[in-house]
Amino acid sequence: MPLSIVVGLGRSGSGAARLLQAQGHDVVVLERGDTPALQDTAHALRQQNITIELGRPLELDSFTAWLDQASEVVISPGIAWDHPTLNALRAQGLRVRGEMSVAWDALSGIPWIGITGTNGKTTVTHLLQHVLAHAGLEAPMAGNVGHSAAELALEVLQGTRPKPDWVVMEMSSYQIEAAGEVSPRIGIWTTLTPDHLERHGTLAAYRAIKRGLLERAETPVLNADDADIRQHCGAWSRPGLRWVSGADDGPDKDSIHRISVNAQGWVSQGERPLFPADALPLPGDHNRQNMLLTTAAALEASVSASSIEAALRCFTGVPHRLEPLGSVGGIPVFNDSKATNYDAAAVGLRSVQAPVVLLAGGQTKQGDPDPWLELLQSQVCGVVLFGAGAGELADLIETAGFTGPVMHHADLNAAVPQALSLAKDFEAGSVLLSPACASFDQYPNFEARGDHFRRLINAVKDL
Repeated sequence: MPLSIVVGLGRSGSGAARLLQAQGHDVVVLERGDTPALQDTAHALRQQNITIELGRPLELDSFTAWLDQASEVVISPGIAWDHPTLNALRAQGLRVRGEMSVAWDALSGIPWIGITGTNGKTTVTHLLQHVLAHAGLEAPMAGNVGHSAAELALEVLQGTRPKPDWVVMEMSSYQIEAAGEVSPRIGIWTTLTPDHLERHGTLAAYRAIKRGLLERAETPVLNADDADIRQHCGAWSRPGLRWVSGADDGPDKDSIHRISVNAQGWVSQGERPLFPADALPLPGDHNRQNMLLTTAAALEASVSASSIEAALRCFTGVPHRLEPLGSVGGIPVFNDSKATNYDAAAVGLRSVQAPVVLLAGGQTKQGDPDPWLELLQSQVCGVVLFGAGAGELADLIETAGFTGPVMHHADLNAAVPQALSLAKDFEAGSVLLSPACASFDQYPNFEARGDHFRRLINAVKDL
């Protein structure tokens, strides 16, 4: 039997190990950590005849015992594609690929919708899955949201889930670069702004990874309202290409396939009106873009316009992305923990009622903070910072000339009461957690951060 070495015992690594084992591979998992939680996971996988080695750093020596038998190394998304140890393994003739690649092979024959972008991809993934399911299609979502791709593939392989009509796969740049063979039937590119530059090095490299997925897609769907996509792909001509836009100008404006909003406020395909553009009950221009991208993909999947409209009208939104949590003292509170960079946080500020008391902080990322800082001046009455990046953000905010109060706290437990107190004093229009930072200084992911915030608000919110 072929031997596969899986690196990492997180959700994607565990899923890949179980999927490969079910396909008849011998599997060895190497994990650098050795915590009680990892020990529990390791014990469960060992019961399935999967070899687990904890406390194994990503160094060539960790692989020595299996190099003569192994045919491939499967990595989790958090491992850099150009890690020196991976390059050394490639030099020894081993195939290196990501968990998404394993799932792609296992789900061969099922059409994929691959969704990527800096911001917006999670909302589009949830919204499109909702629209397809509302139309009676079996269309589970996975990848960078919900199930890992390998977990979904294993359920299909074992028959515990019906064979999907479509797979709706949210794909991060990390997942795309480690799965170059993934060629979705439909590809969606939501937005492109600087992000993950500490991993990819340059914006051009980051953009090339995203574009690669769309180039391999049979039908690429692109957002003409995104400045970077429009600039770098506006002249892109290839069969099957679809553009969406809330405006009448831009690429492909005369195409019968273009999805846009006409002068009467209707979503239209070419000149053909489909349904009112207010069918999606979520605020903001970014959500109009998400609706148009979803509509274009759903039409390609043969869903009728009337079914799309009905599904849009009953969509309630995505957890952690401008999620309304109710009100405290009559002031609405929103959980936007998904906003892990400046651009996403700027979208949040534009979408809620000003003046805003803003909670921000965490592990800072590279990117241009200027548009976000400008919005602080016009939208925000007070800022409460928390986490590892509080000092860096405070320096940025002070240098930008923000005149409102800026408070520092170690964590959300202390920051939330301060924010609610400021909101009462300033008679704020809303309280918004929109961190502009990754969560990894204090939480395993942005969902855990948002869940913590929700619990804190639920304890004090108005009945």
